[in-house]
Amino acid sequence: MSELRLSAYAGRRRAVHPLGPVTLFAGPSGSGKSTVLHAYEALARLGAGEPLGEVFPDPAAYVPDSARPDAQGRRGFSLGCTVDGPAGPVRLDLAVQAEPELRIVGERLTRHGRTLLTTALRDPGRSTVQAAWLTAGSTPVTRAPLPDDLLGTALLPLRVAGATAGQREVLAAAEQTVVGLRSLFPCAPEPAKMRAPVLAGEGRLLRDCANLAEVLHRTHNACPRRHQRLAAVAAAGCAGPVTGIGVRELPGGTVQALLGRGARPATPLDRLGDGELRYLALALTLLTGPGVYAMDRIAEVPEAMQCLTLLTDDLDRGLDARQVGALLDLTADITADGHMRLVGAVGEATAAQARRMPGVAVVDLTP
Repeated sequence: MSELRLSAYAGRRRAVHPLGPVTLFAGPSGSGKSTVLHAYEALARLGAGEPLGEVFPDPAAYVPDSARPDAQGRRGFSLGCTVDGPAGPVRLDLAVQAEPELRIVGERLTRHGRTLLTTALRDPGRSTVQAAWLTAGSTPVTRAPLPDDLLGTALLPLRVAGATAGQREVLAAAEQTVVGLRSLFPCAPEPAKMRAPVLAGEGRLLRDCANLAEVLHRTHNACPRRHQRLAAVAAAGCAGPVTGIGVRELPGGTVQALLGRGARPATPLDRLGDGELRYLALALTLLTGPGVYAMDRIAEVPEAMQCLTLLTDDLDRGLDARQVGALLDLTADITADGHMRLVGAVGEATAAQARRMPGVAVVDLTP
């Protein structure tokens, strides 16, 4: 995703946010950092086919307080994005009615200014919207009803045959948009959940990083080069000497992660502070890759062509300046090859550090 747009979404009005390889949102409390990240994740979940009600369980919370209902008592919000790829920049714009019923009341997919899909609510008594998409054959446009609680763009690959040039253009744009939206891994490390030994398994990293030891067990055996690099990163951000990261197998099939200390006894990760644990979890997330995350893999796109975005709120929570610097350096290095991007929210001190780094964009928000 190269751009995120919010219009009358919570406290954001007509906001357009370009997104680069590393984009950090900064600002005081209440400026809307978490709101922006939530909008990004909401679009990603809709792109993955989740129903609107699961993505927005409390939709009224995203309607601006100043929004007044129309004559029918309707209020809502809008959001959209641009996804770049082989089809060029493709825009998706979405209008959501939050009250009196939650539903998608309008959707538009465009490429180079040409409308490929549009939907509109015609009959409020039905749980459908009227959709029209480009055909460019004997019939210029195909019209059909679509559910009002699902993203129409995500449904197009199931509805369009690709028999005409227009249909193929629609398919290419829709698939590029859906792939771009689905390529997101929200990461929110919770140190309290990362301390206990965990069962050894397939080692797919959870959103809260509670199975950090399990993933380290996997990378130690399957990805020794990445594991060695993680040990070097750990040494840059953890107190005391760090010579490696190991995993101890315990009775009952559980594993416990350890920091190697050279001649000193190893330190179990459960003895580390919250900041050190969050630092290690974020570094591991950057160093692993999509095959290690607990998310649906995009099998239709070759791994060498995939670009994954990490989404992290409160990126610097609990981290000191040294850890923040090491993490920003690692982020800039990892994202340089174009296969990974990062969008996060940070405090003012981290934003000041990030502004001095090439390739890092800091977006200052105001309440």
